[in-house]
Amino acid sequence: MKTNHSVVAASLWMTGTLFSFAAMAVGGRELSRDLSTFQILFYRSLVGLFIILAIVLMTSRGTGNVRLSTRKFGLHAARNLAHFGGQFGWFYGIAYISLAEVFAIEFTLPIWTAILALILLGERLTGPRLTAVGLGICGMLIILRPGLGVMNPASFAVLFGAVCYALSHTLTKKITRYDTPLTILFYMTLIQLPIGFALSLDGFHIPELAAWPWVFVVGVTALSGHYCMARALKIAPATVVVPMDFLRLPLIAFVGFMIYNESLDMFVFAGALVMLAGNLVNVRAEHKSTRS
Repeated sequence: MKTNHSVVAASLWMTGTLFSFAAMAVGGRELSRDLSTFQILFYRSLVGLFIILAIVLMTSRGTGNVRLSTRKFGLHAARNLAHFGGQFGWFYGIAYISLAEVFAIEFTLPIWTAILALILLGERLTGPRLTAVGLGICGMLIILRPGLGVMNPASFAVLFGAVCYALSHTLTKKITRYDTPLTILFYMTLIQLPIGFALSLDGFHIPELAAWPWVFVVGVTALSGHYCMARALKIAPATVVVPMDFLRLPLIAFVGFMIYNESLDMFVFAGALVMLAGNLVNVRAEHKSTRS
């Protein structure tokens, strides 16, 4: 009974994740009509910083003990440079290729995470992880189809972003040994805000009034999506959460079709299913090893 309750609760949190990322993608596409990618990232960090500060203020009133100082600022800086690169690739892709292709290419993230964890954290590349990497590469090739004239520079930007996100996730594993999630989010917005501002100075302008709702959508959902996924992973195993996360692809494909009249590319779905298979092999193996 408790297991069923956990699955239902995780499903509800993952629903928040799915709709958050879909809303962020639509917001990014709408803002790309008026703002450069760097400007979108600046305003996303600006909104995010105000949200984090509001959370800190409310939390400190309740407990009187919120610590935001860190002794690992260099690690935070490296993590956020990587995360900024990941966001740039993601939002750049949102502006130029189909939403479904962006989400599908993003699912290569476990490949790069496994490789970087081997290099930076000394984690073993087990058989299931090798399977996930191999199937992930196959799925990526199905989506990109190199040599068939279907590749787009924006696709490579998203792929670059996935590698950057993997580096960010790997460094986050190290940071969580020293700092709280709230501290990590605080430095994420604090560090990325001036980076986005500096890179967006060329042609910088304040968005039109009609664009501000989308600015807030991007800023809010960027935080809510990751928060909801973290809550889902806390109450249910990855074997349950990962398949739910892959539902992002059909959802965003439907959104792209309905709002932007984007075609439904079966190669994108086929590649994503191959990557999902690899991920499921890995997470099931990880789940068994933690229980034994």
